[in-house]
Amino acid sequence: MTAITTANTSSEMVRSATSTALRVAARELELYDTGDVDGADEVFAPDVIDHNPATGVASGIDGMRASIAAVRDGFTDTQHRILFQQELPGGWVVLHWRMTAVHTGDAFGFAASGNPVDINGQDIMRVVDGKITEIYHVEELLKLTQQISGGA
Repeated sequence: MTAITTANTSSEMVRSATSTALRVAARELELYDTGDVDGADEVFAPDVIDHNPATGVASGIDGMRASIAAVRDGFTDTQHRILFQQELPGGWVVLHWRMTAVHTGDAFGFAASGNPVDINGQDIMRVVDGKITEIYHVEELLKLTQQISGGA
């Protein structure tokens, strides 16, 4: 198994992925870029397990829809670039990504600031039968809130 490093956008990775698992993983990030809440049904299993759900949000596809909607409603010009990807045995995929956007709507308790944001994150997900069944994710949320609040 060879690790692939790249700086392709999520959409570019959807088109060029060499396996179903990598394509589905990249498509998950593309949903956030496009704000395609309905696309969650295409990417996530109905009983997807989110091992890191947002506070007050249930694990499962409804939680994923809410997360996509929160990014769509709070940010414009959202773009994920995949910095590293690795497919592992058992359908597991690891992505390290960078998201840039502009904070133009209410998000995470902060009114629109117009500030640009630039954060990194990692997703570890399991793809079974072309759908994400489990996901672990970590985002630079402190950095994000500092950027949208104008803090240091």
